[in-house]
Amino acid sequence: MKKNLGSLLALYPMPVTVIGAMNDDKPTWTLVAHVGIIGHDRVLVSLAAPHFINSVIKKSNKLSINMVNEDILPEADYSGSVSGVKTDKSNLFEYETGEKGTPVIKAAPLTMECSVVDVYNTPNFESFICTIDNTYAEEKYIDDNGKIDYNILKPVLFEFPTYQYIKTGEVMSKCLSFKKNPNEE
Repeated sequence: MKKNLGSLLALYPMPVTVIGAMNDDKPTWTLVAHVGIIGHDRVLVSLAAPHFINSVIKKSNKLSINMVNEDILPEADYSGSVSGVKTDKSNLFEYETGEKGTPVIKAAPLTMECSVVDVYNTPNFESFICTIDNTYAEEKYIDDNGKIDYNILKPVLFEFPTYQYIKTGEVMSKCLSFKKNPNEE
């Protein structure tokens, strides 16, 4: 029998990202693991309402989502441990400006440049609904078919109940490969 854990958010682990936005002429960054897909043409970035970066994002209606791998994890973790109100995080990452004007972390294996089309508010959180304008990936993470190879990229995952980072694992099978009901003979 399963035990009822109550109203527990249990959709973990989640990919670790660093959200970037231009604060006038310099970037600011913050660690975010509450990102998600809400359609094939929209993503959601959920931030606690008091975050400094929220007001920066609302000014331009643009942000970058920078995927974190093990190489940039120390800087990514630090970006989430200090407030942009008290600490200038503009020099934390070497960056370039994407075609839509968002800061793109050079060392991030993958970056999506996004435009905010809506903000969904819940108690203490602001969730930015975004379109994806551009996706940038290092060539070493792109396979022969032009697709991102996450087995090579190896994004870091975040698991909330224990507050830990997790390495991605091994491939179990191809999606939609079980063509027959395993419970039928």
